[in-house]
Amino acid sequence: MTNIHSRYRQSHKGIIGVESAIVLIAFVIVAAALAFVVLNMGISTTQKAKTTTILTLGEASTSIQISAGIKGAGHITDGVLNVTAIPLKIVPGGNPVNLAEQFTAIKYQSNSITYDDIYVGTLNPGSRTSLEDATGDALIFSYIDNDPYVDNAFPTNTVAFIYWALNLNDNDILEQGEHAVLAIAFAKDERPRALELMRIEVIQSGGSTLTIERKVPIITNEVVDLG
Repeated sequence: MTNIHSRYRQSHKGIIGVESAIVLIAFVIVAAALAFVVLNMGISTTQKAKTTTILTLGEASTSIQISAGIKGAGHITDGVLNVTAIPLKIVPGGNPVNLAEQFTAIKYQSNSITYDDIYVGTLNPGSRTSLEDATGDALIFSYIDNDPYVDNAFPTNTVAFIYWALNLNDNDILEQGEHAVLAIAFAKDERPRALELMRIEVIQSGGSTLTIERKVPIITNEVVDLG
């Protein structure tokens, strides 16, 4: 009788041991699954954060910069600027920029006027060797209705347009190796005077704004160096 009870206790202990082992294994499996889920969520979150950071950096940086000194065409008698020319290029390692009218805006502000967008487009195809050539072609393109270099008159509206000093592809996209010029032709009563502050913003689609500020010097020459 004693042997029977002893064998029963041993058998019962064996069953309890197996059940405990099964429960322990189940806990281990569940813990491993939870750990995998947490790890996977962490990797996914890290990847999303990395992507967001890259996109934010791309939007916070501009791909264009001023490539040389800014020039202007001065009217000595009136002491004002008729036209300005701002040379532009892609920053080293920067991406191409589409300068078509639908992707770019030019904001202009002076002591007396503010315009949210005076941009009318690019002069394509080809390149121009001077600001005077560019204003002549702008007249042909109907970007301006008077050419101050030829007519001694002035556009009805202040407008900005872009032409290429070095054009490789004859399109609206400014790429590495190309040189563009942002020209602003001023209406007669909106021409900036000496000591007036000009603020120009080149607003890109999907990028940050290039801001240019210059104070107009005393006009003593038809070619004005704005620095």
